[in-house]
Amino acid sequence: MATNFVQDGRMLDYTNNTSAVITSGQVLAVGAVLGVAMDDIAVGESGVIAIDGVFTVPKVSGAVIAQGESLTWDVSAAAFDDSAATAATGDITGATTFAAEAAGDGVTSLAVKFTGVPGTVKV
Repeated sequence: MATNFVQDGRMLDYTNNTSAVITSGQVLAVGAVLGVAMDDIAVGESGVIAIDGVFTVPKVSGAVIAQGESLTWDVSAAAFDDSAATAATGDITGATTFAAEAAGDGVTSLAVKFTGVPGTVKV
């Protein structure tokens, strides 16, 4: 193995610098990349987040999403919205995720493919 190998890249070490415990399965933004906490991460502690893979995550109830559609991470709702949603400050859009399945109005979770590719953070 190369002596400069650090880690696989589908998972990243992440330090919880927030004021709350991060729970397993929670979606997190690392800059413009989205990931999912693999375990609970206490305040000030480090844990692992997956930035590549398919996970069932929260969805905005009223959004109608087609399989393969690019998604908007709505930070205020802590849920994914469809590509037609108007992004607010802090929301993340673009190539970082897409819908792995279709989900209609009233559905509150969705299988999402995380790509590890940076999206765009609305400023």
